[in-house]
Amino acid sequence: MHSLVIGIISFFLYLVSAFILGYRLSTRSSAPAGKWQALGIAIVAVSLHSWILFLSLFSEGGLNLGVFHAASLMTWVVAVLIIITALSRPTENLGIIAFPSAAIAIVLQHSFSASHMLFNWQNPIEIHILISILAYSLLSIAAVQAIILAIQDYHLRNRHPGGFIRALPPLQTMETLLFQMIAVGFVLHSLSLITGIMFLENIFAQHLVHKTVLSLIAWCVFGTLLWGRWRFGWRGRTAIRWTLGGFLALALAYLGSKVVLEVILGR
Repeated sequence: MHSLVIGIISFFLYLVSAFILGYRLSTRSSAPAGKWQALGIAIVAVSLHSWILFLSLFSEGGLNLGVFHAASLMTWVVAVLIIITALSRPTENLGIIAFPSAAIAIVLQHSFSASHMLFNWQNPIEIHILISILAYSLLSIAAVQAIILAIQDYHLRNRHPGGFIRALPPLQTMETLLFQMIAVGFVLHSLSLITGIMFLENIFAQHLVHKTVLSLIAWCVFGTLLWGRWRFGWRGRTAIRWTLGGFLALALAYLGSKVVLEVILGR
């Protein structure tokens, strides 16, 4: 089956899964049937998406990590992580944002040809790339969780706890999940920086300095947030702002720099 056809099917399945989750949330339904139906469809979408990635990322010339291929890979990892965690935790509603993002990434991957080939990539660099993608993906989920938490906090502060807010887990549970994601993502991000220092010749080279600086800023932001949580019990709006601020720096480091270099400057 042609990759374009597979991409179209995966695109629509992602949207169908997100629609089911959104409808389930809007009607405040807690029935497990809707959750498992949405996750089942998402699993098929992710499986098809993985085949697209396999065909587009790997070639005889090396690994293609152009900006749109990288975005597609990261959204795929996010979708997989959400499905896995949703099997045991109430995180399936994160798919309302994450699954359409993966669908859009598939469209961009097929529509634009920006490429960045890694020739003769060896195991050490492969480890660094893998850890970096996992860190970014997990902290992306934390950012989505923070957005949902912000909406929930706003409604509760304004004494409007009705609507879909009733279908969400309690605020304390949402915050606990948020910090668990950030803690694991912070560890992975730390490992990403360490492996970058170990396996790259110069992480402050001209073509890497902006990415390195922004990654360090994100590391400091998430580290400060975790320290503030442990030392002062930071939560609510403070946690949300720090989470989104750290993710913004990380997004600029991973994808923003690739857009500038590969799309705008054509390098």
